[in-house]
Amino acid sequence: MAEVTLDRVDKVYGTDVHAVKELSLEIADGEFLVLVGPSGCGKTTALRMVAGLERITAGTVTIGERVVNDLSPKDRDIAMVFQSYALYPHLSVADNIAFGLRLRKTPRHEIDRRVAWAATLLDLAPYLERRPKELSGGQRQRVAMGRAIVREPKVFLMDEPLSNLDAKLRVQMRGEIAKLQHDLGTTTVYVTHDQVEAMTMGDRVAVMSMGELQQVDTPQRLYDHPANLFVAGFIGTPPMNILAADVVVEHGEVHLVLGGQQLPVPAAALERYRVVPSYNGRTVAVGVRSEDLHPIATRPDLPTLTARLELTEALGSETVAFFRVDARTVRSTAQGRVGDAVEEVVGAGGIAASRPNLVAKFPPRLELTLGTELGLAVDAARLHFFDEETGAALR
Repeated sequence: MAEVTLDRVDKVYGTDVHAVKELSLEIADGEFLVLVGPSGCGKTTALRMVAGLERITAGTVTIGERVVNDLSPKDRDIAMVFQSYALYPHLSVADNIAFGLRLRKTPRHEIDRRVAWAATLLDLAPYLERRPKELSGGQRQRVAMGRAIVREPKVFLMDEPLSNLDAKLRVQMRGEIAKLQHDLGTTTVYVTHDQVEAMTMGDRVAVMSMGELQQVDTPQRLYDHPANLFVAGFIGTPPMNILAADVVVEHGEVHLVLGGQQLPVPAAALERYRVVPSYNGRTVAVGVRSEDLHPIATRPDLPTLTARLELTEALGSETVAFFRVDARTVRSTAQGRVGDAVEEVVGAGGIAASRPNLVAKFPPRLELTLGTELGLAVDAARLHFFDEETGAALR
């Protein structure tokens, strides 16, 4: 096992395609770190530079005590699991698992021992004589995992290994991979575009966008303390509601004005976002999670916003309700900065005028009528605040 360190790593293709920009990360020995971000953000390129499959333009990559910039992949003591299973169709499960060991001329008795160990660990023992075409997708992915772990590498690198599986199997396999990594204690860097996967698997999660690291922290801290608008909007399902609001400070009390409605900001929110009062008279981006909006009957102690119910989705365990409130929606660009405001009206009764811009999670079996005006109780102590120009959190 070993630490992995990326120090101001750059990757430039040609003269102007800057895929990764000064990426610095320290991945502890035995840690499970997830790199997450939208397609094209540079996460796979970063992983491939650690693996030695892409040359580094600038910076250094260290595995253990060695700088590996100029080492070939086979000399880095890493094992990689790809998005495609990359199994040999003419070989049995046992031979697929053992393939890398045979290339390294590992003694036969040691190969047999490691294959049996991996097969037991991954519940593949009954299938060792089968060919890949005789296996399910989840079993094939286990074979790919087995081929990696029998090498006993210092580092596992996984590039979206679950993306080819159906939704139910993905949920099962992500739990199995997380447990396997915990049991083995091998340093692991895992790439995914699925933020739910990232949040449920990683010891820490590194969020990337447009080649830049936006934030790296534990999953819960990313959720509770996003560093900028991009992280706030990317982490969480449904995404955080983000609206433009004017800050008003009167007699030492802070209020938000959203489309003519006032919302007091309690001291608990200001303790987390101490810069907000200095924005008196200015517009900020204010975020609220869907679980922090409640039916007024259940939380009469909280301040309220009036909103029009546009759509509901009954999921059995909860109801997701989509509302329209008279306030400007804020969108973040890939860099975590604010983009163009969403248009508010496209003619009388136009599409944008009725588009939902506030999502709430309600208890199931509520009687809700579409098109009605409802009071939404807002847990204002859990609001989030961002600069509308830079996208940075107002801490």
